[in-house]
Amino acid sequence: MYRALLGATIVAATSLLLGQAARIVHDWDIGYLTVSRDGYTARRAIGVNGQLPFPPVYATKGDVLVINVHNSLDLPTSIHAHGIFQKGTSYMDGAGQITQCGIPPGENYTYEINADQAGTYWIHGHYNHQNVDGLRTPLVIYDTEPAVLDYDEDILVSLEEWYVNEFKDRMKEVLNPLIPFPPPPSFPYGLINGINGNNSTPITFVPGRKYRLRVVNMASTEWFKFSLPGHQLQIIEADGIDSVPHTVDGLDLGPGQRYSAVVTAHDTDAYNYQYNATLYANFVPFLPGMNPRYYQGLIEYKPGAPVKTFAQTDDRLFVWSDDILLKALDRQPLLSVDKTFEWTISSKKYSNNITLAVLDEIPFQPPLVPPLFSAFTMGDLALNSSVYGPQTRAHVLRLGEVAELIVHNPSILDHAMHLHGHAFQVTEYGPSGVPPDPNAPPIPVRRFSDWPMRRDTFVVPAFHYAKVRFCADNPGVWMFHCHMDVHFAMGLAITFVEAPDVLQRQQTIPQALLDMCHRQGIVTSGNGAGNSGFNLTGLPPIPN
Repeated sequence: MYRALLGATIVAATSLLLGQAARIVHDWDIGYLTVSRDGYTARRAIGVNGQLPFPPVYATKGDVLVINVHNSLDLPTSIHAHGIFQKGTSYMDGAGQITQCGIPPGENYTYEINADQAGTYWIHGHYNHQNVDGLRTPLVIYDTEPAVLDYDEDILVSLEEWYVNEFKDRMKEVLNPLIPFPPPPSFPYGLINGINGNNSTPITFVPGRKYRLRVVNMASTEWFKFSLPGHQLQIIEADGIDSVPHTVDGLDLGPGQRYSAVVTAHDTDAYNYQYNATLYANFVPFLPGMNPRYYQGLIEYKPGAPVKTFAQTDDRLFVWSDDILLKALDRQPLLSVDKTFEWTISSKKYSNNITLAVLDEIPFQPPLVPPLFSAFTMGDLALNSSVYGPQTRAHVLRLGEVAELIVHNPSILDHAMHLHGHAFQVTEYGPSGVPPDPNAPPIPVRRFSDWPMRRDTFVVPAFHYAKVRFCADNPGVWMFHCHMDVHFAMGLAITFVEAPDVLQRQQTIPQALLDMCHRQGIVTSGNGAGNSGFNLTGLPPIPN
């Protein structure tokens, strides 16, 4: 397990208070390598500096994180700091063909990320879904202020799923018009801190000490449940936002989600314990040993001590993390809505017999010009959503407008929805559609109490709707997409163009980024097609 003594964070925090904020520099050579991460099958993957997994990234609030990227792949690449708002630096968000063009093979690009948010995040590829094939690692930004609960040590637990086949080969099956949709399900393996979950190293506990567990689900499709039988967890953070302490038996994390929870070790080292990590997908058929997959590791109080066992308990009786029950520690009041968007997640078959995913009328497809560049260069027309092209699904928000999203999911598939540049207030869940089991208990409407929790990735469960709100206080272009990469690749995404008039006055795209696009023949000005006004000639036709 990745561990950090609290003393190390205090030293870093003290340096910051003395005006010694650091530039944390990493040199990343992104390239292919052959690995057997599941312990069974070797395949091509994407790593950094010849490593997979590659080390987590650590910083302290106030630092500047500098990542010098060299692309040794044969395709463009980019990286995205998931959960970092990039206020004032929207061009560093890393969303391929949205806020930048990709870094071409053989070239270099430097990301400078202001670590002005404390919390638990991750960095992953955001071009051609390269995160699925390994380009992902946790990012921890330590706070300079004490946490709401005291703890002695920081322990990072990263969770991933790993497929036998590369993402591009899986997508060929999904988009093959000659085979029935959906294709047969895949059953990935679970990884804990980068290795097969059954081979993970023990978590060492010392009697009486308190531990902050930072748990990150970096999976691209499936969910994880994480628990420590015999111990309770007090949630103090979700997706980088501090929460009022909330006690649970375990953490249930959709793709892209993170939690921090404080655990108090027992007063005696008479027993060791086990932790459980369950990889599962409700939308994939139950198959013993494959869905779900159960992984266990050791919580070691003393080498050789007996492992305390517990009667087999149905985990449906556990108290699991639930963001509608959490309360943001800063007590931000409920935002008053200026504009409401109501969408239904669906999949549709098109005239070419290919099934695509839809959030807002038609499937998402990036335009020829990254929309951030259009927002910078279209003058007053940047306030008109039409200039970004129809499949960009652009929605323009004025500075300070509060948007409410009502997302319906009347299907058997859960969806993990992520917004760049923001954290949502999670305000309500309720029923949507008709579940196939007529004997299933009715789905209740559940609303926040007191003040809503905020997070950047929320789950819309099957046959539910979710309501969330955010304030357009961050000029830029921000993706809202399903963080299940197959769905994202099928078109389940839109963009918010936020205060482009303010953006044009306050920010400037780095020349190095523009030059990198020009060398690839990518236009960096004009509308979504690279033309003036509303002339969108050159964009691909909208699918029928």
